[in-house]
Amino acid sequence: MQIQFVSIPVTDQTRAKAFYVDVLGWTCGADQEFAPGRRWIDIALPGDGAGITLVTWLDAMPPGSLQGLVLAVDDVDATYADLSRRGVVFAGPVDETPYGRFASFSDPDGNGWVLRAPISR
Repeated sequence: MQIQFVSIPVTDQTRAKAFYVDVLGWTCGADQEFAPGRRWIDIALPGDGAGITLVTWLDAMPPGSLQGLVLAVDDVDATYADLSRRGVVFAGPVDETPYGRFASFSDPDGNGWVLRAPISR
């Protein structure tokens, strides 16, 4: 058993899709209407693992309520620089802790993401 998709609550699916695909550079796997005014949009992240869906229909998950999704990266400095060039605004500089090096950003709705790379020893 493995996680296939994580639902990301958004207010505007078109705006969110533009951020995840055009700014972050991830890939849209599907974008189709499944009910009037509701679209199934799934986004694949680079590498293997779970994808995300951009949802507007989960009342228990208001837009911006998902926090702390951690993205494992090999080089947090290079990823931080690349995403900054693409328009991502980070909460601050890369932070070094005993558990790894981290940098946080949010999508247009305020859903929080964290880049994490292990500390080189």
